[in-house]
Amino acid sequence: MTKQQKITLSASRDIPFNKLMLSQSNVRHVKAGVSIEELAEDIARRTLLSSITVRPVLDDSGAETGMYTIPAGGRRFRALELLVKQKRMNKTALVPCIVRTDGLAEEDSLAENIQRAPLHPLDQFRAFQAMREKGRTEEEIAAAFFVSASVVKQRLKLAAVAPSLHDAYAEEEMTLDQLMAFTVNPDHARQEQVWEALQRHYSRQPYEIRRMLTEGAVRASDKRAQFVGLDDYVEAGGEILRDLFQQDDGGWLQDAALLDVMVREKLAEEAEGVRAEGWKWVEVDTEFPYGHTFGMRRVHGEAVPMSDEEAASYQALKAEYDALEAEHAEADELPDEVDTRLGEIEDAMEAFEARPIRFEADDLALAGAFVSIDSSGRLRVERGYVRPEDEPLEEVEDTGEVAPQAAQVEDTDDTVASIADDEEEDDGLKPLSDRLVMELTAHRTLALRNALAQDPQVAFLAALHAMVLRLFYRYAVDSCVEIEPRNAGFGSQVPGLGDTAYAQAIDQRHETWARNLPKAPEDLWEALTEFDSCSREALFAHCVAMSVNAVHDPYQRRPRAIAHADVLAGTVGLDMAKAGWTATGDNYLGRVTKARILEAVREAKGEAAADRIAGLKKTEMVTAAEDLLVGTSWLPDPLRTPPLPEEDAPEIELIDVADGVGDEASDDDPDSGEAQSAEDGGEPAIGDSEPSGEDDPVAGDAFARTAAE
Repeated sequence: MTKQQKITLSASRDIPFNKLMLSQSNVRHVKAGVSIEELAEDIARRTLLSSITVRPVLDDSGAETGMYTIPAGGRRFRALELLVKQKRMNKTALVPCIVRTDGLAEEDSLAENIQRAPLHPLDQFRAFQAMREKGRTEEEIAAAFFVSASVVKQRLKLAAVAPSLHDAYAEEEMTLDQLMAFTVNPDHARQEQVWEALQRHYSRQPYEIRRMLTEGAVRASDKRAQFVGLDDYVEAGGEILRDLFQQDDGGWLQDAALLDVMVREKLAEEAEGVRAEGWKWVEVDTEFPYGHTFGMRRVHGEAVPMSDEEAASYQALKAEYDALEAEHAEADELPDEVDTRLGEIEDAMEAFEARPIRFEADDLALAGAFVSIDSSGRLRVERGYVRPEDEPLEEVEDTGEVAPQAAQVEDTDDTVASIADDEEEDDGLKPLSDRLVMELTAHRTLALRNALAQDPQVAFLAALHAMVLRLFYRYAVDSCVEIEPRNAGFGSQVPGLGDTAYAQAIDQRHETWARNLPKAPEDLWEALTEFDSCSREALFAHCVAMSVNAVHDPYQRRPRAIAHADVLAGTVGLDMAKAGWTATGDNYLGRVTKARILEAVREAKGEAAADRIAGLKKTEMVTAAEDLLVGTSWLPDPLRTPPLPEEDAPEIELIDVADGVGDEASDDDPDSGEAQSAEDGGEPAIGDSEPSGEDDPVAGDAFARTAAE
């Protein structure tokens, strides 16, 4: 039996640094991993932790020359070389080396790099945790391994996951991304419950793990959380779950019940302050339905003017702001201190400009206020709304005359004659009969219509006047122009509708116009005549827009009106995605079937994305689809704007009626006479047309534009 030969290890020597040089046989040519600078700092801190493999340089006779090449350990050599150049190490310092003479130098280099097993991430997590338990701070650990403190916090968070999940990760039963997702909730029992539940699931995506671990929690970005304040919530005993591996918008508030109590208490406290202002009533809620003020009259107070001291301070701030802007007008980028100061000045000026509003005592006795929370979590107070039942009754003078609408008009010549016969000559001037007044004013009405039709600018002003009266003044019906815009409400509350960007823009615009219009409706006409053309057009557009109703009502179907809404949306280029609408579980996904959800994902992200979530339960599918649809601009059919028809609309020729006034119709003209009847397509006689009970479309809208001379 052959005796097994014993292994002889390579000799170890301490060799001066200036006797070492790199070998061309080193197989590492691609720079990867820790930089040379970081490695040099680590060696300076901990010295060299592993020896360098070297081979002696031989002369022609095969004798050692005293110099050594480094086939494996080149990065360590460069790090030592850097320390020598920085004069932090002597060039003759002894370096521990393993001297190799057998085999090939390339074999040594390859073996050292390949056979070195990388550290399992779990071992790194546990090592960081062990260092933390031995008193090292997160910053010290980060400095020791040349990573940021946030990386250390992440590793410590991973190390704090339930040991059973560590075992699953070590056995490759879960991925690192899945392990990261479990760090959202520090409760080991809950982590294990979720992991057990996932064994029966088709999908084990990280977002599903996060959803299950934060179920019932409230996002820190929720307006209720922002209103209460995260610090106050934590101080009250609430817990916030954080995700160190993803953007979590501040985390999740774990105690929803505590949050609701704090919201109610703070709202009630704020409402007491508003009630102390003297309002007749104050309503409080976290959110009121959109349109809750419809049908109420709004009273407006006056801003309290600045005092002399406040005005002087404001002017000083404005002067400083203008001076800084002028000084750095030519600069490509403002210095940090200047930019900071400009921001401070802007905030201070806005505080001066936001003047408190003062209301009259009579208005306070009639009106009330709504106290709620806006979309950003700030207190929202809507002051000065008068309920219809609180409106003062208007005193009507009793003249003994019958109201015009109740008067009976006898359409016979006998009645007129009898009235004339009964009148005595010596009775003096008698009031004109209702019948006569009606006939005379009928003539005047037609003449006024004809005159107004020939003056588009005044017609525009009259229509604007009528609409503003209806939309901004409660009991004002002071226009002969019977245009009656209706501000359509919404039959049921749409959650979050009032917090949308477009709803807030409308409310702000309406409030701005209300403040710039006269308080008394009888002063409105004069005010409108003093507006410039741009202001009139903007107000007109707002009034028309407020009358738009494109809501599908199951109890009042208006297919032609909805079709016109599509045309109108296409004309103005409406894009609901750009307007700010995004599909969520609340507004769409949670209220449709799974097939609809998959259809949405398929259209937005493709067939593969839809297949990935096809096997999920409804609640899980909603969450997954919500994440997938973010940023895709996908819209359901009712929110899509159909493209306008390619064919051009029929041109409408506007004829100057004045050109034909007084002209006799020619007998030879086939278009004269009967051609102007309603049956042949002409204009019907006044009073001949029957109003339709259906929503008939308008055959065509003619817009005549005249330039102001």
